[in-house]
Amino acid sequence: MLFIFEYLANNSFVFLFVSLAIGYPLGQLTIKGVSLGTTAGTLVVGVALALTAFSLFNLKIEEPGLVSDIFLMMFMYAIGMKVGPQFFSGLARGGIDFVVIGLIVVVSNFIIVVVGAKLLGLAPGYAAGIISGSYTVTAVMGVAQSAVSSGAFVPPDGMSIDTVSANIAAGYAISYVLSTVFIILLIKYLPALFGIDPVKAGQEAEAQFSDGENNEKLPSTFGFSDLDQLPIDIRAYQVTHQELVGKSVQALFHQCPQAAILRVVRGEQIIDASDNPKLQLNDIVGIRGEYQVLIEKGTNVVGNEVDEPRARNVDLEVADIHVGKSDHAGKTVADLHSEIGFGVHFKALFRQGHQQPLLPQTQIEVGDVLRVAGSAWCVEQAAKQLNSAPIVESTVTETFYLAVALLIGYVVGHFSVSIAGIPFALGTSAGCMLTGIIFSFLRTRNPAFGGPMSEGARSFLQDIGLNLFVAVLAATVGPKILASFQGIVVIKIALLGLTAALVPPLLAWLYGLYIRKMNPAILAGACAGGRNSTPAMKGAQDTCQSDMPAIGYPVPYALTSVLVLIFGYIAMVIS
Repeated sequence: MLFIFEYLANNSFVFLFVSLAIGYPLGQLTIKGVSLGTTAGTLVVGVALALTAFSLFNLKIEEPGLVSDIFLMMFMYAIGMKVGPQFFSGLARGGIDFVVIGLIVVVSNFIIVVVGAKLLGLAPGYAAGIISGSYTVTAVMGVAQSAVSSGAFVPPDGMSIDTVSANIAAGYAISYVLSTVFIILLIKYLPALFGIDPVKAGQEAEAQFSDGENNEKLPSTFGFSDLDQLPIDIRAYQVTHQELVGKSVQALFHQCPQAAILRVVRGEQIIDASDNPKLQLNDIVGIRGEYQVLIEKGTNVVGNEVDEPRARNVDLEVADIHVGKSDHAGKTVADLHSEIGFGVHFKALFRQGHQQPLLPQTQIEVGDVLRVAGSAWCVEQAAKQLNSAPIVESTVTETFYLAVALLIGYVVGHFSVSIAGIPFALGTSAGCMLTGIIFSFLRTRNPAFGGPMSEGARSFLQDIGLNLFVAVLAATVGPKILASFQGIVVIKIALLGLTAALVPPLLAWLYGLYIRKMNPAILAGACAGGRNSTPAMKGAQDTCQSDMPAIGYPVPYALTSVLVLIFGYIAMVIS
């Protein structure tokens, strides 16, 4: 045992990856549908190792501070890249109720924690940790730590910076575990607590649009461009109806948006739809459309179905289109398909990394990812009209953008201003998140800036950045954390953390249900978004037996992801 802990103390990077290697599977263990989470698992393992090394063998594991700074900034940049597209578009169009819900949750959480910490006599550091844990946003610990290391917060006499950091970690650890479990239960059972049938609420929400949606792979992840089974086919018909003669394939599509002529065979000549040919009698046309439309109307509207491979031999591909700023953004799926859907099938819709119900009345926002299937030319035309470029396989390297973003974020984060004698700085980590938001906003609107970030690359940066930061934090605070758990302070943290985790979304629920008369299924998703809890949103989907809670999730999530960091920083400074 001594040899093992001496080895960890002398090889700091081994400690980091041991913490990840054990913490990840520990965090993924599920008990009755509830898991600790990989981040909390890494923190628990790291603290246990560091605490054991110090308590039993008087060994302190020293981690380079540069490692913590770099990985925290990488994590914050990845978060900014995730929330950026929806952050501005959600604020700009039709999201006032979702914005208000997000503000209710994040502001009330801040007030409850700060006032509660004062009333309970908690030492500096606990408030920021409780905000981080009760909101299950680990990054708040990072900005709170930035306030300490930058000098914005000065520890009182007799208290060291390490003690403050240990208090932050203790407040986070206790409230995080409790909040993770109970926020899922609260959001899941909120409708039932108010006498609402959640399944009926989900059905009513779907009735406003249409039917449900199948799960699809996230954008830019392995296999996202697989065709799978599509409800469309390409069939060949001979033009025998005189009323079609002289009409172009584009004009015919606008008459019947459910079908599109992709190829015309005229004797030995093969004409693609990109040439927009006008039909002649006895032409053989390859029509792409839904099975039911082709079977019911093909022969009656066009002519006899024939076996002509040249008309049907059109390759289909699946591509993701990141919706840019255009006249088409903000329209419904039904309207969008009739305007730009020539030759393509809308396969799925994603918003901020979450699949949305792809229904006729679903609104398409700037920054959404629309997955389409069709011929290469048709997909290219649809993407062009959405001010974007089709993504089939991600080939863009992130190194340049990551380096520029971290450089700008670090410099901007160092600037500070004094208000009432208190120095305020954005902080390098929050600065990197801001640059991520701006970069993401620009890139989803202009492919010249590099196009959308690969979801796989972004998820990796977010995951490895946060967990390595937490592992370094565990090594630093492990030897001190026991002092933070002495006495009645554990009970105080637990009570305040639970109150701060559950009361704010309950207030938002009351606002949405009784003041705005929102659909309970969508409202539950908005409350989960305001609390930054994807598991809670998924719990709402389970209890509603519907995907509709996802509609209310993104805007509150994007808004509070930024504000909770600011409030966590302020809570640390004023403590």
